[in-house]
Amino acid sequence: MNYQRLLPALTIIALLSCGRQQPGEQQNTITTASPPRDSVASCCISSAPPRFATPKSMEPSVSENQAEDAQNAGMVWIEGGTFMMGADNDQARPDEYPKHKVTVDGFWMDATEVTNAEFARFVKATGYVTTAEQKPDWEELKKQLPPGTPKPDESLLVAASLVFQSPKGQVDLRDFASWWTWQEDANWRQPHGPGSSIKGKENHPVVHISWQDAQAYAKWAGKRLPTEAEWEWAARGGAQNNLYPWGNEPIHKGQPKANTWNGTFPTKNTEQDGFYHTAPVKSYAPNGAGLYDMAGNVWEWCADNYHSGYYSTIHTSAGVKNPKGPATSYDPDEPHARKRVIRGGSFLCNDSYCSGFRVAARMKTTEDSSMEHVGFRCVKDK
Repeated sequence: MNYQRLLPALTIIALLSCGRQQPGEQQNTITTASPPRDSVASCCISSAPPRFATPKSMEPSVSENQAEDAQNAGMVWIEGGTFMMGADNDQARPDEYPKHKVTVDGFWMDATEVTNAEFARFVKATGYVTTAEQKPDWEELKKQLPPGTPKPDESLLVAASLVFQSPKGQVDLRDFASWWTWQEDANWRQPHGPGSSIKGKENHPVVHISWQDAQAYAKWAGKRLPTEAEWEWAARGGAQNNLYPWGNEPIHKGQPKANTWNGTFPTKNTEQDGFYHTAPVKSYAPNGAGLYDMAGNVWEWCADNYHSGYYSTIHTSAGVKNPKGPATSYDPDEPHARKRVIRGGSFLCNDSYCSGFRVAARMKTTEDSSMEHVGFRCVKDK
């Protein structure tokens, strides 16, 4: 990445995102199967700069299934099965190929993205401080950066996160710096920066959450983050080869189906779906599995490392069972960065620019990244 070409406010985030190969690691040699077209990375986060109560004992007359449901309140049981994972149409990106057979065991999944209210209970119980609320430590950061990376100005080494700001005029969609701002004191409590709050938005998905934050919450809740395969299987809702969680009807036809960008990205949002930023969870119909917001609203962290060529390594005629992602991370756009997979798209996704709400769409960002449109949901084994 050419840091000098980024806006100064974004420079530190680019630095935060770029980890170098760790001692003892070997260079990855995975190659990506060629897609049928020349796909260019273009998404609202593509190449973006980085950085429960125990139930009371049950009466004997209560069935085992009812007891299990009580222990997993707010979750949906996802029956295991086999499906074809990956690219579905000509919007697919190279890292969604080849389409491959996957089998997953059953699991419980949060019906909604983790909300502000739920995350607030976690913070109250543990005193946890999110990545966005901490001042970056340059001595630690530079260990993860390409040799010779210059230290950013001290004014940028502050507790901050990435906030969306719509530019006044149309811009080059390859220049994400045109709509992302490194905003001091932006975090889950103040999603748009100082002066903003989550009051009245307790039922909105929590945002400005790093992978590390999501992991901490999941551990506290007795859950875990979904694997990428589990996430896609659940998003498909039992259907095979559909483009979206709701089927195949285009996003902007018929009734609003998800919270995405309506209009011309990134300058004009008509809010046809009812929202400009995040929407309360359960604002739209669930998919066939009973899960809400598997498309749009906020991107969701998965457990897997991201590797651009991973699918080619697990593509066999027999298929693969319960894949957990590659052992190491590799993104050719930022080869020094260590990244995790995110899924589902966000309120910034638009078909003219980003089709991240497709069930096969995969994106990536570094573990310490926090942004206004990134959250998560959890899963739990039976």
